[in-house]
Formats: sequence, C-alpha cells, structure tokens
Amino acid sequence: MAMFEAIKKRTGISRIFCGSVLLAGLLASTAACSDQSGAPAATAAPSTAAVSATTASQPAAHPRTIVFIHGMFMTPKAWDNWQAYFQKLGYHTIAPAWPLHDGTLEQQRSPEAQAALGKLTLDEVIERYRQVLRQLPEKPIVIGHSMGGLVAQKLLSEGLAAKAVAIDSAPASGLIVAKWSFIKSNWPVISPFANVDEPFAPTFDDFRYAFANCVPEAEAQQLYRDYAVPESRRVGRGTSSKVAEIDFTKPHGPLLMIGGEDDHIIPAALNLKNFQKYSDASSVADFHQFDGQCHVLIVDQNWKDVASYVNGWLDKH
Repeated sequence: MAMFEAIKKRTGISRIFCGSVLLAGLLASTAACSDQSGAPAATAAPSTAAVSATTASQPAAHPRTIVFIHGMFMTPKAWDNWQAYFQKLGYHTIAPAWPLHDGTLEQQRSPEAQAALGKLTLDEVIERYRQVLRQLPEKPIVIGHSMGGLVAQKLLSEGLAAKAVAIDSAPASGLIVAKWSFIKSNWPVISPFANVDEPFAPTFDDFRYAFANCVPEAEAQQLYRDYAVPESRRVGRGTSSKVAEIDFTKPHGPLLMIGGEDDHIIPAALNLKNFQKYSDASSVADFHQFDGQCHVLIVDQNWKDVASYVNGWLDKH
C-alpha cells in the first residue's frame, strides 16, 4: 500500500487496479480459440521510473486541424459537442466515419446495414483514417475514443499525425488486463462461440454495464438511445492481431492517454499499461485518469471537463 501511495503522489494516478492470474488465463485461452480474438493481458503495478521516463518535453508544431475518431458501437455523432467546443477555440475539426458507419442511427441499426457490417475489419478502419490524414494540408491532431484511441496511436506511430489523444483506448496488440469487468464487457465480441460474421447489437443492459456504469439510470438510457449502434465483431478481435501492433520504442509526436477510473470495458489499468509501454525518452507521453468516470466520458454530462483538460494539454505541447 505504501508503494501505491507513492505512485499516486508522484504521478497523479488515483487508483491502480489489480486482477487475478486465473482471469488472465481465461482471456488468453479465449484468444487462442480464434485467429483474431479481441484480447488484451494482466497488468502489474506501475513503475514510477517508467512514468517519469516517458514524459520528457520536446518542441512540436501546433497544428490547427483536429481529426476525431469514434470507437466501436458509436458513430461520429459522439463527437458533435467536441467539434463545436474546439471550433470555438479556432480549430478546424472533422469527424470522419468508419466504413459502414456514416448513416443515421436508424440506418445503422437496420438489418440491411448489419448484413454488411459483419465483414468490417480493424485494418479497414485504420486504412480509412490513413487516407483521410494523407489528404490534409498539415499533419493534424488526432483524438480517438475507445477503438478510435488505438487508431489514433497507430496513426501517430506511423508519422501521419502531429499529436494524438487516446481516450479510454482499446489496447495495442499483446496487452491485456485481468479484470472481470473487462472480460464480461468484451465477451460478446471475443467469445469463440459467437458468429464472427454477425454484428453484435448491444441491449441496454449490455450498454449500461460496459459503457455507462457510472452515470444515473436516466442518463444511461438517453445515451443508449442517442449513440449506441451495432458493431462488427471482427474489429474488436483485431486488437490481438498484427494490425494492432505498435513500435513503442520509436520517437513519436506528443501523446496523451486518458483513462476513466470506473471504466468497465477498457479499465484504466489497461490504459496505464499501454502508456507505460512507450519508452522513447525524447518523446512526450502523458497519462491522466479521470476519477469516477467510465466509458461514456466523452458524451456524458461531464464531457466538457475532459475536453477542457485535453485543450490544456494541447496548448502545452
């Protein structure tokens, strides 16, 4: 406990999650049952040396273009408030949709849309954003949520983005955490018994547990109506494939990783573990945890607190 308190004081991280090796083994065995299982592995207590080593300063140009990247089970609509917020600050913002995600909520939820959605892969999602970024007049800032956070990390590592913010990011290949909420939330996507060609359409109870566990019931109901759409299982399973690999040793532009303390589907401990993998001392890499927040932190009633923190970080880097 003394060690955890020391970490808390030196890094601003308010809680470290622990899990059991048994659950890690369960998830690992699940990954082995599928050639693209969506797994990420158990996290250890963070090292203060590792946190310090990856937060060095470096000068960087400050682009005025932000590309927002949504995550699984959502559409660009999740970024409406953020786009308005950053446009008022003088940024040019765009929020391109994933392939097969550019319809209205009603269209996305239709049987016709779901018939094609089941074939969508993580590689196709990443390639969509590569194409978008290559057409811009400057290297932009990329801000991604959930699977969009992993895409943002990937684009930064490939030198296509100037800066990246990864919020509640899905893990890079090879990373998992032994936490029951993580396994339970992701099981409908990664289960070897699920039909990989059939998209997963979360019920409200699924959404409530995995995404909106920290907000009042009425707010969770509204968020479900406003944002939740079916999703391809293949995209989620892609996190365990080569497509999701990142070279953590190479220099990169400034990176901010954000976790929500109470996030079920992507525990903050997993975001922290992902952050700690970055090892180039000349590159800026920071981690921040929002206490009491869960996976809907970009769309719930406190979204502006997160956006304001991101804006402050961008101004510094």
